[in-house]
Amino acid sequence: MHVEINDVKQRLAGSHFWLTYLDAVGDEGSRIGIHVAIFAEPFLSLVLEGKKTVESRFSRNRCAPFGEVMPGDVILIKEVGGPICGVALAKETWFYDLDFEPLDRIRSKYGDSICGDEEFWAARADASFATLIELAETTTMFPLDANKRDRRGWVSLRSMQLSLAI
Repeated sequence: MHVEINDVKQRLAGSHFWLTYLDAVGDEGSRIGIHVAIFAEPFLSLVLEGKKTVESRFSRNRCAPFGEVMPGDVILIKEVGGPICGVALAKETWFYDLDFEPLDRIRSKYGDSICGDEEFWAARADASFATLIELAETTTMFPLDANKRDRRGWVSLRSMQLSLAI
């Protein structure tokens, strides 16, 4: 998968916030991380419409984005099997070891913002780790092809990469 940051900026030409923010990604010493998050429906639409304001990722093992996404990071929103079609800012992040933080407590506190139904929560009952990300400045953009061929649902990239190759 290969994404040029300038291609992202062109597709966000109408957004002063994002053009300014993405310029800061390339600044020397920038610690802004860039991530590609893959979304399936209905969550893709819920995020892009601003109804889903907390993204959650659950896993049995410590894997991205656990411990990798930080407040201020850029999240490129990619459709499963499709293009990058949006961008969001990680406003706040929380990481949970589910051996110490019950899933029911996470559901109670963040459930409405996560937009998961009974099936969603049941499918996560065996998870060991949870990453929660409060999304801000979520913006749709003209689709950008991203030929991602592996099965990862989240890819963390290093900051200061003007050409993002994974």
